[in-house]
Amino acid sequence: MLNIFAIFLGGGLGAVARYLISFNMAKYLEINLPVSTFLVNIIGSFIIGVLYFLFIEKTDLSPAVKLSLTVGFCGGLTTFSTFSLELFEMIGNHQFFHALFHI
Repeated sequence: MLNIFAIFLGGGLGAVARYLISFNMAKYLEINLPVSTFLVNIIGSFIIGVLYFLFIEKTDLSPAVKLSLTVGFCGGLTTFSTFSLELFEMIGNHQFFHALFHI
């Protein structure tokens, strides 16, 4: 049960971080590409890679902490569903170059 709560907590924090990054990027950048989705996916992938190597060295960390940071936070931060939705919206709006660039 502790593992599930850890994932829940980490996922919520990751989702809030994704929202804040997206909100602030939309506020300050006026471009027609979903840069924030790309950015959070790159950041989340980088973080999970770093955590993987840290967890190899630190085997004494609890499984709940590892799950909270990887499955929870990084899973909540990154998003394939938003990427897919944005891609289909671009195709539907005949923005084929943008869709190709997004991929």
